[in-house]
Amino acid sequence: MSEAKSGDTVRIHYTGTLADGTTFDSSEGRDPLEFTVGSGQIIPGLDKAIPGMAVGDEKKVEIVADEAYGQRDPNAMQSVPREAIPDTIPLEVGLQLQMSSPQGQAIPVTVAEISDEQVLLDANHMLAGKDLIFDVKMVEIVAA
Repeated sequence: MSEAKSGDTVRIHYTGTLADGTTFDSSEGRDPLEFTVGSGQIIPGLDKAIPGMAVGDEKKVEIVADEAYGQRDPNAMQSVPREAIPDTIPLEVGLQLQMSSPQGQAIPVTVAEISDEQVLLDANHMLAGKDLIFDVKMVEIVAA
């Protein structure tokens, strides 16, 4: 039976949870996730866990934050004047918004705090700073 190796295209089913058991993502009810092993298409810790798996293999993978979405970056927080946010947007903590970089690139942000004068926006990935646990099942391997 062949085992996945760097350069192979694989399809996996997965469920991602936090240490407290909260599920943050799953392929359940969807097509398996397809990617090329070692290509950087998925988070590093999960990518490193795939080589050596054969079709039908299942494993639990614990990934530290540095091998997932990294640590939270305090520089990714930005305070903007409240009047800079259109009145048509009902502001509340946790609301997902989209900003544009000076180059026009879309940047997803989350409203972290709201005051009468300022709105604190957080551009960190929602899983930054968190250790992740994945239950993975190898569905298919297409050798490179």
